[in-house]
Amino acid sequence: MKFDKFDREILRVLQKDATVSMAELSQKVGLSHTPCWRRVKRMEAEGIIKQKVTLLDNKKLNLGVSVFIYVTLKNHDGDSLNDFEDSVQNIDEIVECHTTSGDKDYLLKVIVESIEEYEHLLKSKLTHLPLVDHLSSTFALKQVKNTTELPIKSQ
Repeated sequence: MKFDKFDREILRVLQKDATVSMAELSQKVGLSHTPCWRRVKRMEAEGIIKQKVTLLDNKKLNLGVSVFIYVTLKNHDGDSLNDFEDSVQNIDEIVECHTTSGDKDYLLKVIVESIEEYEHLLKSKLTHLPLVDHLSSTFALKQVKNTTELPIKSQ
């Protein structure tokens, strides 16, 4: 899909604040209400705008421990990968799962209250994921940057 300057600006504004009214969005991007609304609806229908969410402060919710885990599987056939990917969907503490290149198969991001809670999660769930051969955990010491905004260029 091709994006013009109005589409890109709509996306930039909505990434910063999805609660902005259509009237305010129209004003910020320089379009009248109806064309702006149509563009937003088109981008929603095409899946460019996937959903609108509320971002929470994990530390204020006592979820201050972030763990990154490299996972290596025993098998790499399609069924094994699908089984693993289906299983991670059911663990709430896993907030991200990425397939990776190189000698590791997946990178998980886990958020928990404490190191003790992570240890319990590791022993009770993560080591029991299908076909896990090796897990390598790294704890984040400090979050330097965290954004959900994609870098949408002007042109």
